[in-house]
Amino acid sequence: MITFYVLVLVFLIFTAGPVALLGSGAGGEAASAAEMGPVMYVTAVLAGPLCYALAAVVVIALASGRAGLSDLRARSMRWRVGIRWYAVALLTAPLLQAAILFAFLLTSKAFLPDIATAEDRASLLIAALVAGLVAGFFEELGWTGFATPEHRKRHSLLATGLLVGLPWCLLHSPIYLATDSGAIPMALYVPVMAFSVLLPYRVLMVWVYDHTQSVLMAMLMHLPISASAFLLGSAAMVGLPDLIFNLVFGATLWVLVAATLAADRPQKTLAIQT
Repeated sequence: MITFYVLVLVFLIFTAGPVALLGSGAGGEAASAAEMGPVMYVTAVLAGPLCYALAAVVVIALASGRAGLSDLRARSMRWRVGIRWYAVALLTAPLLQAAILFAFLLTSKAFLPDIATAEDRASLLIAALVAGLVAGFFEELGWTGFATPEHRKRHSLLATGLLVGLPWCLLHSPIYLATDSGAIPMALYVPVMAFSVLLPYRVLMVWVYDHTQSVLMAMLMHLPISASAFLLGSAAMVGLPDLIFNLVFGATLWVLVAATLAADRPQKTLAIQT
């Protein structure tokens, strides 16, 4: 496990400089996708997630050779898992987020997301889908393809979710640091944004993997949580509304975690007895 995390950090450090240059305009400002060009933009988007995938592939190849890589490929292509797991993977986050946003919209228009007002919804949806697919595919080769099953050999479902989720949250913290609006102190904003949602969501992802042994399901479950950054945000929601939404969403996810773990326990006890 240590080798995996060391490789992730090394790859991220070596890609941070080039990606920062690719994403900077002439005056040092962040460049848009149009200014960067398609090749540079795709490179910038791929760089972070690709580090997790490369680290997993290298560690698995060194530890288990061709057999380990074949097993990773098989788990990444495992799609016959039952329709209910597709529903859980793809709909858990969107349905909860939509319900919370609808409730908050009854109190304030600040919670109206961009997708509801955008003139070009198709482009926004495509950007969200591409970002979600890229992040989900490459990141989950590392987090679910390698880290989750390795931790699961020695730890409970909840402990595995926390052990995989904590570094996942920490490595996403720079994203929230880069969105500083000045409305909320960073010492409060970053921990809430990085840990309130991602940590319980990772526990749920481990739960889904436990039942399906499918990395593909984790990739699909990663998709909506990444795509929501494009679809649910808005200029009016920056600051306190964003913080409140994520706190409530995170609390709801923890309730769901508790419910799923409680529902699983009797089944596993019965399986042991029989």
